[in-house]
Amino acid sequence: MICNSIAEPSVRSLHVLTLAAALAAAFAFASFAAVVAQAAEPGAAQLALVPEALPSAPPLPAAIRKQIASELASRPSDYAPRTRNLRPDGSPEYSNRLLLEASPYLQQHAHNPVNWYPWSDEAFADARRLNRPVLVSIGYSTCHWCHVMEEESFDTVAAASYLNQHFISIKVDREVRPDIDAVYMAAVNAMGKNGGWPLNVWLTPDREPFFGGTYFPPRSIGERPSFLDVLRKINEAYTNDRERVATLSKQITESIQQQLAGESAQQSRVPDRTVFDLALATTARAADRQWGGVRGDTKFPSSVPLRFLLRHYRRTGEKDALTLATLTLEKMATGGIYDHVGGGFHRYATDNRWLVPHFEKMLYDNALLAVVYLEAAQLTARADFAAVSRSILDYVLREMTAPEGVFYSATDADSLSDSGESEEGWFFTWTPAEIESVLGAELAKVATAYYELTPRGDYEGRNILHSWRSRETVAAELGMSESALDAALDRVRASLYEARSRRSQPLRDSKVLVSWNGLMISAFARAGLMLDEERYVKAAARAAAFILDEMQKDGVLRRVYQGGRADGPAFLEDYAFLIAGLLDLYEVDTQPRWLRAAIALQSTLDSRYVDELGGGYFQTADNADALLAREKPSRDDAIPSGNSVAALNLLRLGELTGDQQYSDTVIPIFSAFSDLMESQPTAISEMLLALDFYLSKRVEIVFIAPPDEKGLDEMLAPVRATFFPNRVLVAAAEDEQLESHAEINPLLEARIARNGQTTVYLCQNYVCGFPTADPAVFAEQLTALANEKN
Repeated sequence: MICNSIAEPSVRSLHVLTLAAALAAAFAFASFAAVVAQAAEPGAAQLALVPEALPSAPPLPAAIRKQIASELASRPSDYAPRTRNLRPDGSPEYSNRLLLEASPYLQQHAHNPVNWYPWSDEAFADARRLNRPVLVSIGYSTCHWCHVMEEESFDTVAAASYLNQHFISIKVDREVRPDIDAVYMAAVNAMGKNGGWPLNVWLTPDREPFFGGTYFPPRSIGERPSFLDVLRKINEAYTNDRERVATLSKQITESIQQQLAGESAQQSRVPDRTVFDLALATTARAADRQWGGVRGDTKFPSSVPLRFLLRHYRRTGEKDALTLATLTLEKMATGGIYDHVGGGFHRYATDNRWLVPHFEKMLYDNALLAVVYLEAAQLTARADFAAVSRSILDYVLREMTAPEGVFYSATDADSLSDSGESEEGWFFTWTPAEIESVLGAELAKVATAYYELTPRGDYEGRNILHSWRSRETVAAELGMSESALDAALDRVRASLYEARSRRSQPLRDSKVLVSWNGLMISAFARAGLMLDEERYVKAAARAAAFILDEMQKDGVLRRVYQGGRADGPAFLEDYAFLIAGLLDLYEVDTQPRWLRAAIALQSTLDSRYVDELGGGYFQTADNADALLAREKPSRDDAIPSGNSVAALNLLRLGELTGDQQYSDTVIPIFSAFSDLMESQPTAISEMLLALDFYLSKRVEIVFIAPPDEKGLDEMLAPVRATFFPNRVLVAAAEDEQLESHAEINPLLEARIARNGQTTVYLCQNYVCGFPTADPAVFAEQLTALANEKN
């Protein structure tokens, strides 16, 4: 599902709910009388400046008014309210409860004239008291079409007045509350519509949905009704045909509960390797053999099971698996979806050539892509794939890393142009004149040839950088060597980056999410190992330490860090992705802390999230807010399913700790999702990685170094160069911590650095071959094991 996936209701579908008559309810209008003064604590004068009510809304509670006044008073003098409704001095005409929320997305709506509530019992209690339906509007801070609907509808007094008079309106940040998003996305799907964001769903005060859609325009377009038309029809139906609404909401609720219950294990059953063949065949049938990815006009990096394809090729030698993966990786890296100046990838492409992206950048996309380019580089020994991974990680370090070491969530697609208008993609695109003014004539020729720039451009009269032509072709055309071209391109990118940094920057969503940070910790840790980059290892360790120290309490994670505090319930994906990141960090860092933390977090997952009867894990803890359904995630989407990642975590923990309980726990997961793996394996391709690990011969690689760790880097070289996913790795120094370390990892028991040299033990099922301190011997042993077909 994509931000601008539009599935508005037709006029005919609205007729299902059409009745006549309006709800009789009107409330006094009041607005700001003056500007809120800058003060640490508002006094009577400042409080009087806060409106008693928003347009056509009931009066705000006195305590809420006081909190809003205090929050306004605390804003800096250069605070720029995000609204068209401004007083002559630039202060906001309206403020609502969302001003008190930490979420950047909710903050974007804090000065709408809509009487917004955050998701809360208070909102539904008011809906019951006032006998009103509830609008739940869901989105996220970098969603382009969320911004459009806010500007067109939610920030207008006309739409806000009608909402305030007839509805209770709730805003939800889907990235903070994916559980709420999942429930009401399932509701829209149950209505026979495609989902997307903004997601707008109307509920009864009992939280049961009866109507929904995505983006609604401010004016009717053909059979597509305007937002106000939709509101009027819904209000008429709710007022005059309550029984029908109740029946419909019950039916939709039952459908949601069936959808989100997920798969359940009927018996203990693990799929065999035939699912891998089916997954390859399914991918091959849908593949775009010219441009990579899946055939279609919109392309997402996650639509191709790239990591599965690399494993399948390694295990079987099936060349088409490698071809499908490398073609997609090549075309993405040379297309406009890749930021050739600053590094990193945009969220998806709006054409079949990966040329025109939706320009937002998401942390999770870049974490996942950094890993797959690393794995492809290992498998193929291609330096260009490794370079892409480096560019992603360097971009994250430079632009997406908080002072505390954790990672921000996203950057917006929109930014202000030179004319002061907000335009999608303007920050990332160029005209030939802009290029020449930055680079000068000679370097501009290089940039024009390599990035195929034209006066007409390929996006709104501007150029999206892309590099479809080979370096060899461009160098020959320019009459220069490839090395000279590379040096010139380095200067081009550096100069364009410096010039671009002076432009108005896209909005950055600065909230920190445990789950997405877990993915990026994995990326940095794995890159630190493979690329022998200590700075990447340090970045992973710093982020992990902050989360463990500041974002959990009594062993329970808090999902979000924003505004100096950690808050919000954590979900399956938070635990699963962080555990995976800690295990990856443990493999490259010799500190046992990471393994201990992974074990503790897995214990919480097993005690609070597990489905004892059906197998697998629920998205929410056993003490979470009671929603209409408790989701058990199955299918991979833009991010992997938490159950897929948890399955591989359990297998890795079993290998590292020797605890059979972990291996026993993974069987019910495979059993629960076996039907899905056997019928639609590409829908759950990340679980295929766990199944591949389970069905293959697994290897334990143990390094014991002297206290100064001399020789460890040299012995690790074969591991860095070998794509061998079905193994676990542990490295430890022969020091005073080794004995306590061995208590949680028995692979270290009775291991020594022979003759004071770093020694490697290569084991299968805890049975080890003869240890060696010779890198060449180890490389030969490892290559032989990695090349075994099994």
